[in-house]
Amino acid sequence: MTVLAKKNHGTRVKETKKDQVFNAINLVFWIIVLLIVLYPLWLILIASVSDPEAVLQARVLLWPVDFSLMGYEAVFQYSELWGSYANSIFYTVVGSALSVIVSLAAAYALSRRFAGKKLVNLAITFTMFFSGGLIPIFLNVVNLGLYNTRAIMILMNLVSVWNLMVARTYIQTSIPNELYEAAVMDGANHFTYFFRCVLPLSGTIVAVLSVYYGVARWNDYFTGLVMLRDRSLYPLQLVLREILASLTSTGSSDTFFAAYADNLGGLQEALRKAEVAKYCCIVVSTVPAVLLYVFMQKYFVKGVMIGSLKG
Repeated sequence: MTVLAKKNHGTRVKETKKDQVFNAINLVFWIIVLLIVLYPLWLILIASVSDPEAVLQARVLLWPVDFSLMGYEAVFQYSELWGSYANSIFYTVVGSALSVIVSLAAAYALSRRFAGKKLVNLAITFTMFFSGGLIPIFLNVVNLGLYNTRAIMILMNLVSVWNLMVARTYIQTSIPNELYEAAVMDGANHFTYFFRCVLPLSGTIVAVLSVYYGVARWNDYFTGLVMLRDRSLYPLQLVLREILASLTSTGSSDTFFAAYADNLGGLQEALRKAEVAKYCCIVVSTVPAVLLYVFMQKYFVKGVMIGSLKG
């Protein structure tokens, strides 16, 4: 039995000893889970700024050993890295903006009542589970003249059905239908209502979709791997993938750092730096996504709850 103790600002339930024991065990358990999740990330970060010898000898455990930025220096000497970084920023910003606009427009249409709505919903949902396959998609892209162009990096995966359904649920549950009826009485059509009423009231879902689409596009390398052959169009993730792949084959004479052996002080020194550069590549590629989550965290939490409650 719990004992109720009245406070100045309301009624509070006093915990029993069993409750206190449970809360303590629960707290310890989730702290352990948190450490298990965070430690690999922390290890990657400190290894990227440690001496290669310390990393190879497994002496980097909790703090950087012999602080060094040689890994980052080696990675940033790769000339294609900066161009690919700019490409990824362009693909992410433009692609995410277009994805949000198209998703919201489609979500608004699906939130209205019209003939054949169930059939349209079924057709859209069907694409979540089945597709034509990689080869038909590739042939279709080639026939449309989009192969090896920047446009394909923006148009491919333009709309996620899951995000579309989340946006539709938000519009249905957060924007009352009475507002639409009032707008129609004032002479507004669907376009006027969408741009002047729906969009201004959809700031939360716009932020949520921006996070979803932004992270997905920033991490996308497969589209570039299949649809691009011009290296000047490569996104950052594809270039970093090549760097990491080349670093694993240290016996090869055409590895990434072997090409820079003269500038880096010989092949042996280059391979030493390669060990740290692996971690640097991971840090370089994940920092923008982590920052996006940090700044959009409150909207991201709201996005997870969209549709779970009404009112």
